[in-house]
Amino acid sequence: MAEEKSQIPDNNNTSSSAAKKTTPEIGSGSGKRMSYYNPPESFNPDQATLREQWKFAIRQYSKWYSHAWGTAILAGGVFFGLGWIIKGSNPLPSLQSSSKQPPSPSNDEK
Repeated sequence: MAEEKSQIPDNNNTSSSAAKKTTPEIGSGSGKRMSYYNPPESFNPDQATLREQWKFAIRQYSKWYSHAWGTAILAGGVFFGLGWIIKGSNPLPSLQSSSKQPPSPSNDEK
């Protein structure tokens, strides 16, 4: 319990160094100073929070990854169908029927 309290800043104590720290600022050198919209935290969150954030991140990544694959497969099917419609037959030469014989080499070497 004592370790958990040491990680949580005491906002009631005005003499603490954490309360005196100002928010980091960014600037472009033109004299304008802006503070960070989302400044870094002054302490690390507890393990339960980190575990929850990590699980959420993994779920989000998995969802986006599967959506990307689904979109790619769907687009491939659509472009294959579009090629079939435009060409009027199978657009992939490797999948065509073998009814057409390749030209045989002639014996006119003399």
